[in-house]
Amino acid sequence: RVKPHELRNMDDNALVNELVKHRKELAQLRVSKVSQAPQMKLARIKLVRKAIAKILTVINQKRIDQSRKDNQKSKYTPRDLRLKRTKAFRKRLTKFERSRKTLRQQKQDNNY
Repeated sequence: RVKPHELRNMDDNALVNELVKHRKELAQLRVSKVSQAPQMKLARIKLVRKAIAKILTVINQKRIDQSRKDNQKSKYTPRDLRLKRTKAFRKRLTKFERSRKTLRQQKQDNNY
């Protein structure tokens, strides 16, 4: 079984090699499934698919972390690195927009 904490300690090349190895194994298992292999191998397909998913997840997490570090000092963060939150939270007015007043409102505030 593949453990995510072990994968996080590996470098990118090792992760890609591990991914290729698992994909080859999955292809072999699918071929053996067609050729009426014992049921033991069929259960292995699920484990290999899950292992591939874990490896891809760790690769994506590493890429996102690296791009966060690269964009840390820039003024704006890219959209895909921003916090998702809720749609209402993202669309609401900024502090500046909330405090703005129309000309008419400014006149009323000054006079009364």
